Parts: sequence; C-alpha cells; structure tokens
Amino acid sequence: MIEHSLGTIELEMAVLVRRINSVTSDSSRLDRSAYLLLHQLSVEQSSGVKTLANNLQLDISTVSRQTTAMEQKGFVSRIPDPQDGRSYFYQITDLGSKELIEYRQERLDKMKKLLNGWSDEECQNFGDLLKKFNLSLMEQ
Repeated sequence: MIEHSLGTIELEMAVLVRRINSVTSDSSRLDRSAYLLLHQLSVEQSSGVKTLANNLQLDISTVSRQTTAMEQKGFVSRIPDPQDGRSYFYQITDLGSKELIEYRQERLDKMKKLLNGWSDEECQNFGDLLKKFNLSLMEQ
C-alpha cells in the first residue's frame, strides 16, 4: 500500500468522524445508537440483548441500557422467550418503526444533498467501498 494513500485515508476518516453528526437530524428523538438498534430490530423482527450486542459489537450492558430507554419511549417492547420463561426478546413497535422511517428519510435527504453532483457510478463505488471498510472493521 502506498504510504501517501494511507495518510490520506487516515486523515479523511478523522475528518469524517468529526463531521458525521452534521448529517443527522437535531429534530429527531433518535440518536445514532437508537437508530442502529431499531434498524437491527426491524431487520431481525425480534432479538435478545446478547444477539443485539453481538451484531452491533457492543457490550450487553450498553444494549440493555439502550433498549430500556427505547422501551420507555415506546419504540420497542419486550416479548417473553417461549423456550425460556426467564428471558425475553425485544421487538420494534409501530411507533419505533414510524420513528425509524422518518429518521432514515431525514438522513437520506441530507445525503442526497451532500452527494449532489456525484454520478450514479461514484455513489455506487463509494457505497461499496464504505461497506467493504465496515466489514473490515467487524473482523477486528
């Protein structure tokens, strides 16, 4: 790998991390962690804390805190595990789904403005490379 390329990637990642909050909505009741957790539940339908923690690469106590906060807001609900009465799963509620859809649309609208002037091919390549990079991060 070319040292110059690594230096550019390292610096641009630092800049990206600093600026990423500008593409999220201040008006939403969701923060980034709630968004990702609700997205995960919308994909999986229902999930336990341990599975959510593994999929999001978080510790169980963090996911437990986040799901409790979202349950209090009415975004998720607990359902008992039919095979183990002591444990339960979380599932997204109608309110949580509505909030997720609205928040995601706000983010998509901002991304569309930010990527104005980019070709379809550039957007596709950028998305593919971001996905590849994120998958590399999961392997660490």
